Amino acid sequence: MRVTLPKNLLAERIALLERVIPSRSSNPLLTYLGLAAEKDALVLFGSNGEVDLEVRLPAQLEGEGRYLIPSQPFFQLVRSLPGETVELSLGSELALASGRFTTRLALAPMEGYPELLFPDLEGGEGAFTQRAQFLAEELQRALSQVRYAASNEEYRAIFRGVQLEFSDRGFRAVASDGYRLALFDLERPQPFTRKAVVPARSVDELVRVLRSAEGEVVLALGPGTLGLAVRQEEGALRMAVRLMEGEFPDYERVIPKEFPLKAALDVEPFREALKRVSVLADKQNHRVDLFLEEGRVLLSAEGDYGKGQEEIFVSLEGAPMSLAYNARYLLEALAPLSGRAELGFSGPTSPTLVRPLEEGGYQAVVVPLRV
Repeated sequence: MRVTLPKNLLAERIALLERVIPSRSSNPLLTYLGLAAEKDALVLFGSNGEVDLEVRLPAQLEGEGRYLIPSQPFFQLVRSLPGETVELSLGSELALASGRFTTRLALAPMEGYPELLFPDLEGGEGAFTQRAQFLAEELQRALSQVRYAASNEEYRAIFRGVQLEFSDRGFRAVASDGYRLALFDLERPQPFTRKAVVPARSVDELVRVLRSAEGEVVLALGPGTLGLAVRQEEGALRMAVRLMEGEFPDYERVIPKEFPLKAALDVEPFREALKRVSVLADKQNHRVDLFLEEGRVLLSAEGDYGKGQEEIFVSLEGAPMSLAYNARYLLEALAPLSGRAELGFSGPTSPTLVRPLEEGGYQAVVVPLRV
């Protein structure tokens, strides 16, 4: 098989695969990059056992076949090739040429490499029987704006993932670690009803791929697997990630519905004041106190290095209240927001709801520290 294609295009696409293919694995074949020729396209593929990725590139092709090449030297070489095009010749070994540079790399046999299954862009029959369409930008926003709330602790089990919910009411992404919760709703009715929990690390890879995509994308569900299919200006991309078993317990009950106090505020000055004050917070619990009364909020923190406070004017509706938060949790809840936001306080030790005042599908719940 002989392939010719632009170096910059190849380097751009393998950067996505480089994030997936491990440098070490209990299955040594997973450290290899797969190459195949199909219908005037060079197909690159790889897996780490949890995430499978396939990238299709338009290329000048002669012959056919499927090959495994050592990924790490190949990735390093492609990034530094001197020519504008790359020529690959594959047979008993890989011959690579670009500009005046040439090299040869040994290949591994395909025998023993796992079969990778991906959703069909055209909606054909296969393992992925439930399909939904989204705009790449909206899906990327929904996933990235809740990812921070997923737990990093092994013992948190199912909360180490992001739950995706498909129903005729729309699509929701939600994450929680028990101390905070974030969700994003898209008003896009779905043709089926299902919940699926994606490991948070796999969500990171989905978001990375979606950032490089434009237009419509396909999400598809099969047994224990979520698939993503993306058309690109040059070629296409398909991905499959393993799902976690189970689903979240009823998290709706922690979302407050009644608020003795509401605060409407400009996000940026409040966020910046919170950052400044939190520099002086205790390093163990990052505590920042909020005193809300008479159209203002006083932020205060004290730790080993001293004490700091700052006053911000806000619009208040309800009775005065004093609360304390882990500043990091509150800052992360505010991070996806811009413009004006509303904080709904259900009590000094009860969950607080954070949401945009303008239209938007994002909401976050932060539990205050017990004073």
